[in-house]
Amino acid sequence: MFRGGRSFALFPLRVYWALNEGPAEDPSGAEEGVLQFGAGVSKRHFKRAVDRNRIKRLIREAYRTQKLPLQDLLKESGKGYLKLFILYTGKELPDYQLIREKVGAVLGRLEKELGIRD
Repeated sequence: MFRGGRSFALFPLRVYWALNEGPAEDPSGAEEGVLQFGAGVSKRHFKRAVDRNRIKRLIREAYRTQKLPLQDLLKESGKGYLKLFILYTGKELPDYQLIREKVGAVLGRLEKELGIRD
């Protein structure tokens, strides 16, 4: 995904994504949903693990509460499944409101780039 996928930045987030054809499957053979997601924070700017973990929790929660429209659009379009990774690139600890706004903007931009939004 990092080499063959696409990416864009929306400060303080960097987004890597790839659209794959067909259903997503895990190693056990069970079919997964149309979205696969991950979040990361650089150890360079946040030395303490508790800070990195807090930022990742904020990103995951903001994504969880806002993913349904994108998920529904992907299911309806039948274009395959989306792999998504959000990397926090800021240098200061964010608050939830900032992360929620930025993740919402990221998901909206993904809908436009995928061509599934009217």
